[in-house]
Amino acid sequence: MAKLTHLDAEGRARMVDVTEKDVTSRVAVARGAVWMRPETLGLILEKKVEKGDVFSVARVAGIMAAKKTPELIPMCHPLNLTSVEIFLTPEQNPARVEIEAIVKVSGKTGVEMEAMTAVSVCGLTIYDMCKAVDREMSIGEIRLVKKSGGKSGTFIRKE
Repeated sequence: MAKLTHLDAEGRARMVDVTEKDVTSRVAVARGAVWMRPETLGLILEKKVEKGDVFSVARVAGIMAAKKTPELIPMCHPLNLTSVEIFLTPEQNPARVEIEAIVKVSGKTGVEMEAMTAVSVCGLTIYDMCKAVDREMSIGEIRLVKKSGGKSGTFIRKE
């Protein structure tokens, strides 16, 4: 079993020392979804949500969240992200918006947390913008689906 890297020999929380790690190209892909009533999805697609264009605002929120991840997650390293892409796909049955974030960096540590943070905040933004018409929306299945780069190599989730 892999050991927890954010704990020292005495079990105290610590930031992992990446000083001696090689800089490599790293990519992480995360996904999640927001489930909603069909009428809510219709309002989003017709751009009739009073707060504005839901997809545009959620996409920007996801990008901003990826860049702010080390301010939110205590042991994450600040990184100079080289790319953050957010894809929002409406699905009708059941009514939902599928969210995918792809984050890239050339660095000494991965961007898995940045990708999952982007998906999370994107989902929360969709909820915030639509809550006036649908308080029963749910956000879920936020998960890492792929990561590459670094010493541990490539991970692909079997879905």
